[in-house]
Amino acid sequence: MNNGINLPISGGKAVVECLKAHNVKYVFGLIGSATMELFDALYDEKSITFIDVRDERTGTHIADAFARASGSHGVIIAGQNGPGATNLVTGVAQAKAAFSPLVSIAGAIATEHQGKDAFQEVDQQKLFEPITKKTFSIKDTASIAEELNTALNLSTHGKWGPVHINLPRDVLAGSESFNSFKTEINIDNKKVNENDLKKIISLIEHSSKPVIICGAGVKNSKTHNEAILLSKKLNVPIVSSAGHGDVISSEYELYGGQMGPRGNKIASSLVKNADLILAIGTRLGFNSTFYSYDNISETAKIVQVDIDPIAIGRYFPVEVGIQNDVKIFLDNLIAETKNKVFNNSNEDWVQNFVKEKSSYYKKRDENADVNSKIIQPSGLFKELRDIMPKNSSITLDAGTLCLQATDEFNFFEPKSLFTPLDFGLVGFSFAAGLGVKLAKPNSTVFSLMGDGGFGMTVSELSTAVHHNINTITIVMNNKSWGAEKAYQRDFYDERYIGADINSPPFHELAEIYGAKGYYVTELKNFKKAVSDALVCNKPAIINVEVDPRALYSFRKDSFKHRTK
Repeated sequence: MNNGINLPISGGKAVVECLKAHNVKYVFGLIGSATMELFDALYDEKSITFIDVRDERTGTHIADAFARASGSHGVIIAGQNGPGATNLVTGVAQAKAAFSPLVSIAGAIATEHQGKDAFQEVDQQKLFEPITKKTFSIKDTASIAEELNTALNLSTHGKWGPVHINLPRDVLAGSESFNSFKTEINIDNKKVNENDLKKIISLIEHSSKPVIICGAGVKNSKTHNEAILLSKKLNVPIVSSAGHGDVISSEYELYGGQMGPRGNKIASSLVKNADLILAIGTRLGFNSTFYSYDNISETAKIVQVDIDPIAIGRYFPVEVGIQNDVKIFLDNLIAETKNKVFNNSNEDWVQNFVKEKSSYYKKRDENADVNSKIIQPSGLFKELRDIMPKNSSITLDAGTLCLQATDEFNFFEPKSLFTPLDFGLVGFSFAAGLGVKLAKPNSTVFSLMGDGGFGMTVSELSTAVHHNINTITIVMNNKSWGAEKAYQRDFYDERYIGADINSPPFHELAEIYGAKGYYVTELKNFKKAVSDALVCNKPAIINVEVDPRALYSFRKDSFKHRTK
């Protein structure tokens, strides 16, 4: 394009222009012959930084975490059709479970060869449809701008979620003129029905044990201040849904942390004993409730607010369901309560919570085992709590040790905790930490994971070193697939098979890659390793030997048949 005249450009160039128009700053990917026109166009685009990864799967985790942390598109490109595309699948499925605005792009075989059992052919449309908000297979070069624009808008509007675009070789190689690369979406921001607001206020006035549950909708819409304002006005405690312990600052007196089977007992007790639940921006899904009244009050009246109508009342019946943007709801409810004076019928409920919260966090420190000769998870978490800067972000894996870490840290701002959420993915944390660091360069990023998960993703050390993405990864090394070993111990008479891991010395491997490695076998040396890692100006791997017996079987409900 030159002097306002739309000259023909390649399909690959058109893709890059679309990304540029949507203010994409980073593109992650692995090159391949199917998409050379696209990568050649990226070569000339100075406003977009290309981060070359070592594996498409881990690349999706980097892009996923970047998207969640930044609130903008996380773009991953699989340069090769077939195996390159299939390598994306796990990461895209993870992004869907996390409602992350991931944009995955894959090369596809030329249009004329499709359906002929061509080299590296797989039906990529059908492959990605179940794990995305929508999958696009672009048929001709002229459609690139329109289709890509639609995909990019879709990922970040309404309920966030991943989209996938298949780009055949001939489509990328073709040439077309384009008038525009971006079309804005007009959103009709509707007010909450006034009768619904009055009903909610009436429920609050007649409640003596109310609680607010804040989920991803609050975090992603950046409405934590509005949630706190509502909490103060109503004098109601706040808890978070599972995996979103960072939605409210830990310093807020009426915030209790994460609820549910993976949360703490104080937050969980509030939800189990409440008579009114304001569920804002949360599905009340599996990780938070197990879909069971064991984890949520059966008698409580529920007000549920979510942008996704499918989520409302899906798992538990609601008294009032509001399908709307979380910010609009909070703004409307706060305005409606502005001149109202609420009674103090819930004062005992609140004061008891404040006392129990204080006692809980005091005991969390007192009960942390910092004196054991073999490092215990509780001791490790306390030492890290004491030294980590307030601007820290944390990424966690699935697995027994990270599950124990779920509610062990304090968070001081939203979007500082990143987990696999409902997909329960092992091998997420290290790669995710790289994406978070790129989105939040001034944040100190700690990635916690087991030795099994790190071993699956260690090749991205090359990416971290090459692009100077300096995170601190703490490998809690128990020489096992800990969660599975716990199940074999507790329910299968210690008949261990496939549970033990023989890993290389990760601290030495880090040095080989050009990163900084630390080896910790005694807890007294851990803080020194973290302190050094904070100033080493390199990606840092701290290989910590933890007690291999410090395991617990989390999903006991899955093995009820073994307990009879």
